[in-house]
Amino acid sequence: MGYHTFDASRADKLEQAGRRYRFLSAEELLWALSLSPEDTVADLGSGTGFFIDDVAPHAGEVYAVDVQEEMHEYYREKGVPENVDLVTSDVSDLPFDDGGVDAAFSTMTYHEFASDDALAEIERVLAADGRLVVVDWAATGSGEHGPPVDERYSANEAADALRDAGFAIEHQAVRPETFLVIAALE
Repeated sequence: MGYHTFDASRADKLEQAGRRYRFLSAEELLWALSLSPEDTVADLGSGTGFFIDDVAPHAGEVYAVDVQEEMHEYYREKGVPENVDLVTSDVSDLPFDDGGVDAAFSTMTYHEFASDDALAEIERVLAADGRLVVVDWAATGSGEHGPPVDERYSANEAADALRDAGFAIEHQAVRPETFLVIAALE
């Protein structure tokens, strides 16, 4: 289904650590990804690279995937870690080899790209033991933060879509405004 993307002219809002970490801490994301230092990781909907800056020191190569070149421009101005490559692409058409990514994550962007095509593409690029971490605004939330409630998914809807795409759900949690799903290829 997928909805509109975040307005790049408001990118500064994505760098507000107090607000961002309120909904997902760096520690929780790193725990969910369970990375090895040589892993190749893709951030799907990377925006300004806020969470990549937390992940990059723990991975080998990191792809910052965003459909908006303006977000990459912002990230370049901020400073991109040496092991991060900026990739302008839609999630449904990733420029990676089959099985070339060890882990992928999406922080507050699943609602923007959620579709059968995007999930099939993620499944294609993940390694056989690959892991996908999705943290997004929950349909059960108030709508005070993030996109309108009618543009959100529930944790169960996301987990069901991932199962249909060939993933096994390893962990699922719902919080007041967000949900977390950890999935692995079956």
